[in-house]
Amino acid sequence: MLNKQFDISLEQVEDEAWAAKVLSNYTVVDKTSALPRLKDIPATRKKRLVILKWLVSHFEQGANYREAKVNEIIKQFHPDCATLRREMIGYNLMQRESGIYWRQN
Repeated sequence: MLNKQFDISLEQVEDEAWAAKVLSNYTVVDKTSALPRLKDIPATRKKRLVILKWLVSHFEQGANYREAKVNEIIKQFHPDCATLRREMIGYNLMQRESGIYWRQN
């Protein structure tokens, strides 16, 4: 049993290291704002999910956002806010109802 727990922890560490590498490959620090900017939207689903999880982390848990505010936040990181907003909904990282968005638990 102890070995199985160790294997799970090791797998989590490897997943986190891989996600960090994906983030570093797809982001660059913007010299004018000191914020990381997304260079590209990954084509592969697994890498795209890493980017979307990182992006959704910039939204407060439990807060409601109008679409304009969601776009404003996303545009800090990448100009294609419509695609990224739809992807966050599609991956169930955010929910939308009657023009109001919120971060999933």
